[in-house]
Amino acid sequence: MAEILLSLTIIGVVVAITLPSLTGNINERTWNTQRKALYARFSQAIALMPSLNGYGTLTAGDSSTSAIDTAAETFVTAGLSKVLKINNICDSTHLQDCGIASKFTTLKAEVISTPEKMSELNEDMVNVSKTDTILNKPFSYNQLDTKAAAFETVNGESLIVYYNPRCTSDIDDASGNTMIQSKICANLIYDLNGSNGPNTIGKDMGFITVLYSNDPVVVMPMPNLYDAGEAAQADASKLCTHQDSEYRLPNKEEITALFANKRLLNLTTGRYWSSSVISNTEAYIIGVEAGDRTHGYRPTPRLVRCVKR
Repeated sequence: MAEILLSLTIIGVVVAITLPSLTGNINERTWNTQRKALYARFSQAIALMPSLNGYGTLTAGDSSTSAIDTAAETFVTAGLSKVLKINNICDSTHLQDCGIASKFTTLKAEVISTPEKMSELNEDMVNVSKTDTILNKPFSYNQLDTKAAAFETVNGESLIVYYNPRCTSDIDDASGNTMIQSKICANLIYDLNGSNGPNTIGKDMGFITVLYSNDPVVVMPMPNLYDAGEAAQADASKLCTHQDSEYRLPNKEEITALFANKRLLNLTTGRYWSSSVISNTEAYIIGVEAGDRTHGYRPTPRLVRCVKR
């Protein structure tokens, strides 16, 4: 009897130790499957939309309260709902009615209130005026500080939308310098199981970024919390696979998405390589402090932040 009790005690201890890990692995696999399914459905829907800018009560030069209040909601009602199966749509004052949690945990393990407008997600998405200390160049940009809207899909996901009704296509200016804020049409924070826990970025929550008013690109990167280091552009991918075999160097759209959501990440300043090559000698770099995209000389060491797809 004593031996049986001892064996049961040992089994109980082993179960207590391994069960949380097993449960966590199951949850992670489930979330990853749901995330990829959401990405596929959302990408197909965006591809069916004729254009991604101009939704809302906007006219040329309009900065009225009505435009700021309703643009994101109109983007969902007049645009997304025509190409994506949606159960419920909520304005900025009723986000919780669409399963949006009032607070969630960022990738930095910081608990924050759910941003209700663009500037609360990233103030540099709305108004920025900074001088790059490395390039000694001024960068400035401003746009409407639109309020968020939210919706629930028929599959049970909840998404909050931050929308730029004046987004543009993917064209660099003559100097090769571009403010990437203007390229972001919509940024969405998704929650795969609504307001149910854990409500954490990198687990049941993440973000989708939609770029370019015409020929849109949809990205859903899962970033590492930490930089992989600095390297020449040709060697940057090696730093990513050294962190984890599933990590990749982000392309210019994915690193733009990291900038848009930098409050949710451990990302504050610096110039980062993308995998998007311009020529044998140049590739795109993104300055995450101001949101500038420039041509970088590939042999120059730059910061590297890796993502999963």
